[in-house]
Amino acid sequence: SSFSISKKVSGHSAHCVCFQINPTPPLSPHGPANLSSPNNYLLLLKIVIKSASTTLSGNGEWWNAQSLLTGQTGYIPWNFVAKAHSLETEQWFFKDLSRKDAERQLLAPGNTKGSFLIRESETVQGSFSLTVRDFDSQQGDVVKHYKIRSLDKGGCYISPRITFNNIHELVQHYTVNLDGLCQLLVKPCQNRAPQKPWWQDEWEVPRESLKLEQKLGSGQFGDVWMGCYNNHTKVAIKCLKTGSMSPEAFLAEANLMKTLQHDKLVRLYAVVTEEPIFIITEYMSNGSLVDFLKTSAGAKLTIYKLIDMAAQIAEGMAFIERKNYIHRDLRAANILVSDTVNCKIADFGLARLIEDNEYTAREGAKFPIKWTAPEAINYGTFTIKSDVWSFGILLTEIVTFGRIPYPGMSNPEVIQSLEQGYRMPAPENTPFELYSVMGRCWMEKPEDRPTFDYLQSVLEDFFTATESQYQQQPQ
Repeated sequence: SSFSISKKVSGHSAHCVCFQINPTPPLSPHGPANLSSPNNYLLLLKIVIKSASTTLSGNGEWWNAQSLLTGQTGYIPWNFVAKAHSLETEQWFFKDLSRKDAERQLLAPGNTKGSFLIRESETVQGSFSLTVRDFDSQQGDVVKHYKIRSLDKGGCYISPRITFNNIHELVQHYTVNLDGLCQLLVKPCQNRAPQKPWWQDEWEVPRESLKLEQKLGSGQFGDVWMGCYNNHTKVAIKCLKTGSMSPEAFLAEANLMKTLQHDKLVRLYAVVTEEPIFIITEYMSNGSLVDFLKTSAGAKLTIYKLIDMAAQIAEGMAFIERKNYIHRDLRAANILVSDTVNCKIADFGLARLIEDNEYTAREGAKFPIKWTAPEAINYGTFTIKSDVWSFGILLTEIVTFGRIPYPGMSNPEVIQSLEQGYRMPAPENTPFELYSVMGRCWMEKPEDRPTFDYLQSVLEDFFTATESQYQQQPQ
């Protein structure tokens, strides 16, 4: 049997087909804990079932399944299905979402006052939180959090005066009764479609499988296009200039880069390894951060949003730091912006492979002197700490809406001034605490600069350090 439920993803209803997940060990670490008997799952998004003969990726993102509608068997993406009658089938349930990302999602375009979601607690296993978008006359759009507490004999509550048998009842109640909440629960937070896994056998792809549709721009490495893979998947395609790097060195680095998968890093999907080299990545509709900041939409960003963007970049770099990797070219031109105005880091690791003296020699016209740490300029010493220096410069780009650093100074003047201990003054309207963060990034000794993990925590808590984390409810 099959049936439909109203499950909206990015504003579109999706037909949900019932699947049976087979009781062979699932390929995914996210799989059901007990598969002694078949389990029925609902399809949340339209998918193509991959044949069982296809080579599977080793990162465990596919399940062996059978459609109860057609009888077809094969592999489906684990994050496109949810167990029948579970919370995961609810439009308002966001399972693995941090408090910070819940705020980002609710403040994204498409949501309004009264938009809400329920997520698992980050701190208390088995507990949940309700997150609601509100409006404050001083601060504008804000987000409030409420702990959903459990009762010993089952059931749950936000205020102990009103208890419920389950979360579904709780949501239903607060859609029509305020009872201490900041807003009625008007509509579920708009959900972004989850990223479909990419198949391992589609890593080195033929050039013919790609269609270049719209040129998005030109960068240090070549041209960037919006395009289509196999006539069905929208992607970004970076076309590297012939001779700009060794295909062998590129493939070795790309094999490492594809293992770096994080929500704040642009996902590397596939490559064309014959020259001209093509790099296929996820598509980010708002382009580079440096360009976006100069648009009318960018000009409207508040200091709250600008510092949140910085926190997102720090989060991605903290992941790179934990993986003992280095970016080498961290600046706003290499940060991309999504349709929900969130940031992801691009081009990590590519700078090391460039075989162009204009780019690699410090005298070269393309060498990003103004973003580069002194020890990297003088001795070619690139480390995660030189990335921290670059991050401090990137912060100035963010608060000045894309202004070139060290305005009015040439590259040789910047080098000479840095050697004499000069540091860029605080850009206009920069909060003192943020300029203090920049100053720490620009410490002379690399070991004195902070970690990205520290920078992430400081920037995420920049405006909330003194606020209560959760709204108190009437007892």
